[in-house]
Amino acid sequence: MTPTEGESILLLGGAGFMGSALRARLRKRGFHLHVVTRGNEVRDANGDTIYDGGIENTDLLRRLVPKCATVVHLASATTPGLSGRAPSLEATLNIGPTLGLIEILQQHPQVRVIYISSGGTVYGNPEYRLVPEIAQIKPVSFYGAGKIAVEVFLRCLEQNAGNPVAILRPSNLYGPGQPLYRGFGVIRTMLQHLRDRSIMTIWGDGSVVRDFIYIDDMISAMERVLADPSATGTFNVGSGVGNSLNDLIRTIEMVCGSQLQIRYDSSRSIDVQRVVLDITKIQSKYDWTPAISLSEGVARTWKWLCA
Repeated sequence: MTPTEGESILLLGGAGFMGSALRARLRKRGFHLHVVTRGNEVRDANGDTIYDGGIENTDLLRRLVPKCATVVHLASATTPGLSGRAPSLEATLNIGPTLGLIEILQQHPQVRVIYISSGGTVYGNPEYRLVPEIAQIKPVSFYGAGKIAVEVFLRCLEQNAGNPVAILRPSNLYGPGQPLYRGFGVIRTMLQHLRDRSIMTIWGDGSVVRDFIYIDDMISAMERVLADPSATGTFNVGSGVGNSLNDLIRTIEMVCGSQLQIRYDSSRSIDVQRVVLDITKIQSKYDWTPAISLSEGVARTWKWLCA
């Protein structure tokens, strides 16, 4: 992937797990990055321009958007559990600020947008064993509903103003560098419990099936889309392989050589039973395929956590 000379990328949410990994990769490729992040958690001397302030800072975005060829929208301030308790947070923290961004983008139709949605929540409990992008959208969580709302608004932007919009729907992301959030990131959470020798609560009987994608594979998929200046459409990004939580427990115990302490509790209404993504579309269009198996990804993440 060769960047256009002088091309800049506006990275919204560049201090998060995915954003930090993408920044490191794109910097090596020669892009100049304008990184917008809340607080002071990002400060380095690697050539990126870092701005304090979230996506709701429209004055800042109004200055930065015209300087950039691409906006990568990674910013999300909620988790399924958080907005499950307070649904209005989706509007105030994610949807509303994105509408402010869209108002700015309308004035700059040459700027393309890549939005990171959620393949693990937007489909709800799908009828497909491998869920394609054309599957019915029926999220069971307010978090998933918020992602879909942003997707729809961005599609309206594309239709009305002409900005090219590509939407990526990743499955459950994990890997080195992932922060620990309560109720979010099951592999990261399991490994922390294993390291601390503490009890992990599983909601339900552990039979729910998920699709897990390693961070490096996610970033390589994003690179393929970024390399295509005309990229539009919606793409699932996952492993295409399903593992139940009980399967995951066995994999972690085998890789790490230690037994997890598990307590099973009542299932939650916000948890879907099975989501495994059909990744045929991105595979065929961009010759991309995930390279890291679940066991290898767990081993790498465990090594990082123990270090």
